[in-house]
Amino acid sequence: MKKLFGTDGIRGVANEELSPELAYKVGRAAAYELKDSKNKIIVIGRDTRISGDLLRSALTAGILSVGVDVIDVGIVPTPAIAYFTREYEAAAGIVISASHNPGEFNGIKFFSSKGFKFPDKVEIEIEELIENIDNIKYHPTGSEVGVIRNDENAADKYADYLKSKVDIDLSGMKIVIDCGHGATLTCADKVFKDLGAEAIILNDDYNGMDINDDCGSTKPELVQEAVIKYKADIGLSFDGDGDRLIAIDEKGKIMDGDHYLAACATHLMHKGKLPDNMIVSTVMCNLGLREYADKNGMKVIMTPVGDRYVLEEMIAKGYSLGGEQSGHFIYLEDSTTGDGILSALKLLETMIDEKKSLSELNELMITYPQVLKNAKVSNESKFKYQDDEVINKAIREFEDKFTEQGRVLIRPSGTEPLVRVMVEGKELEVLERESEKLVKIIEDRLG
Repeated sequence: MKKLFGTDGIRGVANEELSPELAYKVGRAAAYELKDSKNKIIVIGRDTRISGDLLRSALTAGILSVGVDVIDVGIVPTPAIAYFTREYEAAAGIVISASHNPGEFNGIKFFSSKGFKFPDKVEIEIEELIENIDNIKYHPTGSEVGVIRNDENAADKYADYLKSKVDIDLSGMKIVIDCGHGATLTCADKVFKDLGAEAIILNDDYNGMDINDDCGSTKPELVQEAVIKYKADIGLSFDGDGDRLIAIDEKGKIMDGDHYLAACATHLMHKGKLPDNMIVSTVMCNLGLREYADKNGMKVIMTPVGDRYVLEEMIAKGYSLGGEQSGHFIYLEDSTTGDGILSALKLLETMIDEKKSLSELNELMITYPQVLKNAKVSNESKFKYQDDEVINKAIREFEDKFTEQGRVLIRPSGTEPLVRVMVEGKELEVLERESEKLVKIIEDRLG
């Protein structure tokens, strides 16, 4: 079981949980794990956090100490690291970012040589090396020590790559873009303006601590207001590391991940680019998406929550489009990870090709109510609901009552003594009542 790596790398308050001493060990351990790779190169990039320099320096020192070179691409979105790792045929890529978290946090996450996130097995091996770092007796000297190369034009190169993934002219379109004081500020402006759009850019500066601070994907109200104020065609809100997109239609309404998938999957199906007419989403996807897909010749396959599980299913079955309600979308033909700017370009392409406004696309499917509640239980009991017949009977009775127009999803919290209960259906009042009953049963049985 992993101790340092979470679902999306190592994360914590910089210079506290995530110290430079730990970063050095991570760099040294990872480079030692990869030192026999064909190309002894690791690509490093970061977001705009003030602690990025501190952690980059420590990580880099650890990597160089094992004779592996570093290509530093500076401030770029997370998906750019996946791209440059492939482009430079590097052994791995490292992103220094804490995504949507506040400025005092930071993180370290890895991409493999093929641009995919490291599998659990490799992360566990790196953790074991970190725990026994003094056992690494490998100390190359002289010309065998690693060196740093800086790619000063990486952001522009990545912008050009993104533009090459669509064939669209955005002339006459007005777009509001919130960079959230984060990594997309280095390339978003260039991408959309080069394609002809009138781009109104918000929060495209930074002081190292203002990333995600009342802006970006966690504060879409800013873009909603700006879209109405400037009478824009679309609004785009990115998170700190640029792997997530929240889109806003011209009426100021948020397009969540389910509505996005409905619209863009329909477009791909029309183009013959949706293998098996399959959309990959998670168990949190709305009943409305599944209903829309069924009525329009498509299917939805659901994975556990987390973009890595969506990606695993896409790779295993050869599917082209997957995503989550939260705004992570993957176009496997074009990228190996979620990419906020690419997702925005694909959405704009859908609008143009389908000849529809974003509000029309946003109304393709109906969102049914979802009620989320937490049952407070003992930490050691939170996984036992699966074996409790009383709880399972209550779930079956709920689903039988609603036939195919309602469901229950129960998940233990990964960090707290809670069991999360999600019920979904067409009548909110009924869902509120039924969810309270389920929470009480779970608390009585496992509390």
